[in-house]
Amino acid sequence: MGGPAVDGLRERVRGAVITPADEGYEQARRVYNGTVDRRPAAVVRVANAGDVMAAVDFARESGLELAVRGGAHSAPGYGTCDGGLVIDFSDRHGVRIDPVGRTARCEGGVTWGDLNDAGYAFGLGVTGGIISTTGIAGLTLNGGFGHLARGLGLSCDNLVSADVVTADGRFRTVSEEQEPDLLWALRGGGGNFGVVTSFEYRLSPVKDVVAGPFVYELEHAAEVLRFYREYVREAPEELGIFPGFHVAPPLPFLPEDRVGDSFILLVPCWSGPPERAEAVLAPLRDAAPLVAEGVDTVPYPAFAAAFDPLLPPGLRQYWKGAFATELTDAAIAAHTEHGPRVPTVHSAVHIYPINGACHRVPADATAFAHREATFATVILAAWTDPADDAADTAWVRGYYDALAPHSDEGGYIGFMDHDDQHRIEANYRGNYARLTELKRRYDPGNLFRLNQNIRP
Repeated sequence: MGGPAVDGLRERVRGAVITPADEGYEQARRVYNGTVDRRPAAVVRVANAGDVMAAVDFARESGLELAVRGGAHSAPGYGTCDGGLVIDFSDRHGVRIDPVGRTARCEGGVTWGDLNDAGYAFGLGVTGGIISTTGIAGLTLNGGFGHLARGLGLSCDNLVSADVVTADGRFRTVSEEQEPDLLWALRGGGGNFGVVTSFEYRLSPVKDVVAGPFVYELEHAAEVLRFYREYVREAPEELGIFPGFHVAPPLPFLPEDRVGDSFILLVPCWSGPPERAEAVLAPLRDAAPLVAEGVDTVPYPAFAAAFDPLLPPGLRQYWKGAFATELTDAAIAAHTEHGPRVPTVHSAVHIYPINGACHRVPADATAFAHREATFATVILAAWTDPADDAADTAWVRGYYDALAPHSDEGGYIGFMDHDDQHRIEANYRGNYARLTELKRRYDPGNLFRLNQNIRP
């Protein structure tokens, strides 16, 4: 894309247009995953929805590949491209809370940390991610698991309206009353249908939580997972909880001589009445002999950011995910074989629960279709040295292959990497045909294809 074309784009937008010739390009082209090294022709730091409309028109008219970047956490690096155009929301972090109507209106670059902090002042929140630097856009459009999902539903279940620029450059406001089909597709259909410039969420009372890890020796992993499998079936929905395999970083509640050792954790987050917390969490102390416990009463935004130091930007990453209706003994055996091999302090395996409020939404009510699944496993390798690429990627693939026979068909698109495009139809199950029809309606030329792509 030469000088005259860039000049023409600059004339059409208010935000900065950054090209390889401009200062700041090296920073502007970077995304969260350090394995992704692409060089777009231009990055448009959008200032408003008009910039988005102009950039979409420009990409379509020029035949350029188009990437959309919210929080930039996409594991496959879909927030950038080689030789194309990037719509970048890095400067759009506005959040407006309506404490009376209990809603939040958020710009496209808002992270969960931004939204959690804004809502906390009013004692309000919504299901968000486990890492607070994650953008609300990608997580919500993919479905959205988090500490509050059992009680409040997925992030996408709490999306009540959105402003969207579709492939024809039109600005649309969608809701249950206005273009409900497009809202349905945004609730779990990924970035296939347009550029969302703002999200409106329904909020619920959330303030301080009783939360923190329970740490157990790896030799007790099977009994911890069996305990979790049974306990989460009937636990109060105000309890978010998941097990995880981790290499221990320095933590104030962990013996110094255990830093660097691998453990299995149970990570609860109790958002219900504080006086009930002890009774709800007490069984976790008896699940297996404890190495350490780090539970405390903390502001929800603080706990929602607790894992952030383990995943700073720039780490090399590779992901896989799987759903399961049951956490079978055979699946537990696979976890206890592969989980203890977690390769680095930045890597992890988490098994998120998606029952409770998530199950009260019919499978065809949103694009997110896996409403009968009870567990969502994410296998994440993150490391610093390129020399470890093959070994750490192999750990993820071997783990996933061992779980696959004990998992449901399809998986969570937010946990998919670049080599998972063949799973798209299975990931959307019975909703795939409707999504394909809507893709043909709103993006017949597949302009928005840098995603887990639904082809028109």
